[in-house]
Amino acid sequence: MSEVIAKATVSLDGFIADEQDQVGPLFDWYGNGEVAYAGGDPERVFHLSPASADYMKRTWSRIGVGVIGRRLFDLTDGWGGRPAAGDHVFVVTHEAPAGWAYPDAPFTFVTDGLASAIGQAKAAAGGRDVSLTGGDLLGQALAAGLVDEVQVDLVPVVFGKGVRFFGEFGGPPALLDDPEIVQGDRVIHLRFRVRR
Repeated sequence: MSEVIAKATVSLDGFIADEQDQVGPLFDWYGNGEVAYAGGDPERVFHLSPASADYMKRTWSRIGVGVIGRRLFDLTDGWGGRPAAGDHVFVVTHEAPAGWAYPDAPFTFVTDGLASAIGQAKAAAGGRDVSLTGGDLLGQALAAGLVDEVQVDLVPVVFGKGVRFFGEFGGPPALLDDPEIVQGDRVIHLRFRVRR
């Protein structure tokens, strides 16, 4: 059965990007090791420490589809039409983009809300998991009880300001189980089950 896995690389003070939507040193760990690893796109190869590579193989291999917001889609131009992980991406948006350069790419634009996007993603995942990106979308999903697991790639940097991992989370407190902890190089990987 598909689960919703919220994941992102996060600064020590809880940000996934700075105020200009730049990740700065957050993604350095994707290139500071000797183990080559490609997730969903074989042309996007990371070079990870052995511990991070093992962790990524275990977690990314579970992902069937992703759910992202329109902001991330626009910032990345949909990764050139290739999902970063999984086989398909559902984009939560008020309006599908006009004139996108990759109309045949495995991207579905969902205009009737986050719950609908997650439902469609679970149906399309074929029993694999659904990856959900951080930011306001994650905060909304967590508040609505739609998240099963939270994965944090914690990087030793303090941004001070920027885009929050949980966005403007305004729900009741969300309790998580004790984490699984994997020490990488310049990153600590944490996995938390969400308590129901």
